[in-house]
Amino acid sequence: MARTSRAPRADAARNRDKLLAAAAKVFGERGLDAPLEEVARRAEVSIGTLYNHFPARRDLIDAIFPVRLAALEQVADAALAEADPWKGFVLFVEGLFALQARDRGLNDVLARRYPASPELSGACHRGFVHLVEIIERARGAGLREDFEAQDMAPLMWAMSQVIRETADVAPDAWRRFLAFHLDGLRAGAAGPLPAGPLTEEQARGRPGEPAGSPGR
Repeated sequence: MARTSRAPRADAARNRDKLLAAAAKVFGERGLDAPLEEVARRAEVSIGTLYNHFPARRDLIDAIFPVRLAALEQVADAALAEADPWKGFVLFVEGLFALQARDRGLNDVLARRYPASPELSGACHRGFVHLVEIIERARGAGLREDFEAQDMAPLMWAMSQVIRETADVAPDAWRRFLAFHLDGLRAGAAGPLPAGPLTEEQARGRPGEPAGSPGR
């Protein structure tokens, strides 16, 4: 009897692990709007089994990406360990966009292409907790004085779209466009800005969802 009662739980745990592994790969390859049927197929389970474990797409996303966002903390730590503040800032933004380029799902998460749960928002916040420090130490040491932490949001939205549109044809194209942005952020290139930075509330918002945004 004991073996019989444990077996379903063990099978369910194995199926859940297979679904998480498959979803991480599928979302990484195709983004958050990838068909859930493909996730089930790669996990070698039925779509019904997928929905038994994760009733909505959001549940699957929330189970995967808070952990994956921990990589941002490592990028920030490396940036702060760099003695040259400007090089540390460059290290952070290059590391950030390299993570997004390697994982289309993470790119979608950071570009706010899918409504974030409190757990996912918290993971994003933890990943960027050192951003203000990275920017403040770089100001006057290579970074233009008027660049604010909130200015990272539109930069991320722009670079995310470049990554999204060029991933299949020129996967390193984002590096060229980032170099243009970085040249404009150098203190020596600074000129008057036509508008102020976003407010914190605006920076926490997300651009309008594109047509065909992820459903169930």
